[in-house]
Amino acid sequence: MKVLLVLILVFTTPAFAQSGRRAQPAAAPTPTPTPEENPSPASSLPPRSQVTAERDQDYRCTSDGTLAHLLDPPEVAGFSPKEVDVKAEITAKPDPAYTREARRVGVQGVVILKVLLGDGKLDRVRVVRRLPYGLTENAIRAACEIKFKPAKKAGKEVSQWVTLEYVFRLANSSIFGP
Repeated sequence: MKVLLVLILVFTTPAFAQSGRRAQPAAAPTPTPTPEENPSPASSLPPRSQVTAERDQDYRCTSDGTLAHLLDPPEVAGFSPKEVDVKAEITAKPDPAYTREARRVGVQGVVILKVLLGDGKLDRVRVVRRLPYGLTENAIRAACEIKFKPAKKAGKEVSQWVTLEYVFRLANSSIFGP
């Protein structure tokens, strides 16, 4: 009788013993989200043409916020700051926005542009030093928004080349804004 009791305990105990692991609860099926047809305000805007700004190339700002690559020769009539009596004065210089790609990759640096200021508007933009991931293009778009007082020579308003620097630092940028 003792032998039978010992055999029953030996063979049935492992069947009822816990291993220390808890059983996984059955996962409830999650409903798959259905895409809603809500037009976003960004989709109503015309798509920006993807112009890649290259070094030593000239660009012009357009009224719709895109960039136009100028193919004419770069010899443009514009005075240097030393050749004018009253230099052009920039009164407002907006900051460019960081692109998501540049922020994700961690690109930092300086974009240097030469801009031709004349006739109350920015005539052309020449890229001197560029950065990848759309930072150069954003610097050009920001340069298109600058406000300035034109240069004067012999009492007349003239076009003048001005060098602009746009600094891109991750420490100065925010994930929520420019």
